Amino acid sequence: MALKLERDLVFFDLEATGTDPLRDRIVSVAVVRMKPDGERSRWSTLVNPETAIPPEAIAVHHITDEMAAKAPPFRQVAPVLLEKLDAADWGGFGVTRYDIPMLVNEFKRVDIPFSMEGRRVLDAQIIFHKMEPRTLTAALKFFCGKELRNAHSADADAEASLEVFLSQVERYPELPPDLDGLARFCAPSDAKSVDSGGRFAWRHGEAAFNFGKYRTQSLREVVRSDRGYVEWVARTKDMGEAADICFKALQGTFPQKKSDG
Repeated sequence: MALKLERDLVFFDLEATGTDPLRDRIVSVAVVRMKPDGERSRWSTLVNPETAIPPEAIAVHHITDEMAAKAPPFRQVAPVLLEKLDAADWGGFGVTRYDIPMLVNEFKRVDIPFSMEGRRVLDAQIIFHKMEPRTLTAALKFFCGKELRNAHSADADAEASLEVFLSQVERYPELPPDLDGLARFCAPSDAKSVDSGGRFAWRHGEAAFNFGKYRTQSLREVVRSDRGYVEWVARTKDMGEAADICFKALQGTFPQKKSDG
């Protein structure tokens, strides 16, 4: 199946101080932008996380504190990154569970609006796991017959994930033929997160805290038992969408989970 693009497609990859989108910080970002005619452009940068990079993270991506110290902090990178992501659909490898939640929280910390509205998200990992379960290295070997060199370099991973995605589209004629259908195919089947930053999760059909001392407890229950805590979250600037959810809950309006149909 030849993929027809109506607008640019941007695949991106992040490396960070860890794997928790709520707590960890970005240390590297790379973008590969493909136009409808197939032309590609690339951009990447190191990012100063303004905190120490754990040894276990350095062992994965090889970005040290000394390297990151020379890089701009995310607040300086953010406006440029927004331009690189603008007017395009987005994709990556594991982007729905890791890269996008990480970006959502980083943009909240620097108080810069970041919206996914109108974006179709293509996740090569979800297609891979649904069609041939495994890792980016195995995916590149399987779909493209290539070895992934310099794995966990954001540049290499972003490029490899786009290569894998394009090969998947050609390999599986049963996949949806357009980006709308592919985006639906890539949507997480469990849809656990209530908000894009992952601070609330669906639990037994209700929004539950996914952080802090009330982790796993229903928002509705915490409003009843500790209204002051919910008020604190609602006032906290860097809570972003979670603050809005708490503010509405205090007014008696709680998130409603959409049915699969």
